[in-house]
Amino acid sequence: MHGLKGGGWKRKRPGHGHHRWDDLAGNRRNADPGTYHRLAPPRLPPTLLVLALALFEKSGYRQVWGKLVAGLDGLALARPSVSGLTLARRRVGAKPVRALFEAVCGPVAWPGTPGTFWRRLRLVAIDAACIHVPDSPGLAGRYRRRSGNTLVFGYPLLRLSVLVECGTRALIGAVFGPDTDGEISHAQQLLSKLTEGMLLVADAGYDSWQLLADIAATGAQYLCRSGARRTPLILRALPDGSYLSVLGYGRLKVRIIEAQISVTYADGAVGIEQWRLVTSLLDHTRYPANEIVAVYHRRWQVETTYLSIKYTILDGRVLRSHRPDDIDQEMYALLTVYQAIVRVATDALTGQPNTPPDRISFTVAIETARDQIITAAGITPPDQITLTGAIGQAVLHNLLPTIRPRAKARSRKNPTSKYGPNAVELAD
Repeated sequence: MHGLKGGGWKRKRPGHGHHRWDDLAGNRRNADPGTYHRLAPPRLPPTLLVLALALFEKSGYRQVWGKLVAGLDGLALARPSVSGLTLARRRVGAKPVRALFEAVCGPVAWPGTPGTFWRRLRLVAIDAACIHVPDSPGLAGRYRRRSGNTLVFGYPLLRLSVLVECGTRALIGAVFGPDTDGEISHAQQLLSKLTEGMLLVADAGYDSWQLLADIAATGAQYLCRSGARRTPLILRALPDGSYLSVLGYGRLKVRIIEAQISVTYADGAVGIEQWRLVTSLLDHTRYPANEIVAVYHRRWQVETTYLSIKYTILDGRVLRSHRPDDIDQEMYALLTVYQAIVRVATDALTGQPNTPPDRISFTVAIETARDQIITAAGITPPDQITLTGAIGQAVLHNLLPTIRPRAKARSRKNPTSKYGPNAVELAD
């Protein structure tokens, strides 16, 4: 499973450094069918196993192995043990999987893709979220549990920060670590992914004037919601209601847009909030204030990205790994699988340039990818390679409605956990 094509996951062909599925049987054709071999088959690329573990997060090691070989009828396949599969993934380590993610990450939209560009600026968004890791002694030194005045509770947390292309929701970059790493620190590490011609949209957690100055230094523009603590000076009022100001004791010139946002909730109640947006787009004639307010709503694309990663792929579960290096590998595998599926799904719209990519159902795309693995479809290259193979066709046949609610009701944490609250009292 070295990449996704339109027709499904492609496995390499023999004669080109690829494995043969016949080799999975090896010399074990006459072995006792009840025998479990400690090591995984030597010719199976362990990276394939690592990516499959990310694709089937709800399944255990041997269940994932079973899905990989389910469509290979007629072969006397080895039945590796859990420890053998664990050793196989650990031999890979995190670095190769990180390199794989770096190879596939990046923007995927073409100029003119609906919902991705605004006034010739590519819209990108940044945000952070937390993912649960196991409450394991091997992780205690790196990932901490949450605590209150008298209690420590919940699972240890990993903080993930992603830079997302709006519209396609493709990952341009990602950083993760303990939740003690702040959002600003992660954002600094993602600055190298910004380029001229991008407009970065961010929430109030990123309104540090130094960070905004660093973003501007990359050549990218920014649009950030300001925290309530700021009371910017009005240096010059502009005709569209916005005004010019400065941050950082006069070191960063910005434009401020005051906006009143009304939200109608499911019960009919209406909430009104006052927002203050900070931007580097100083030209009010080229970048009207009312359009900028509308553009800021695109920031919610990153929330949909986290919904896909944390709940569609992970199903709200805790990561499976119990060692720091394994956690790193698992995270990069998750991000790689997500990005590969987004790329394939977006490619399917090549023949429909007027279809917004946010109509793509990630759930349909990933379920089709899983089906392709289980049925061993696409092992051999088709006679004619197209961008709209099994995954692409499934996406095109199940496009989401053009307009749909942008809300998700709050739900109980860890809905798949069969255990009750795990809070414990802190020692005096």
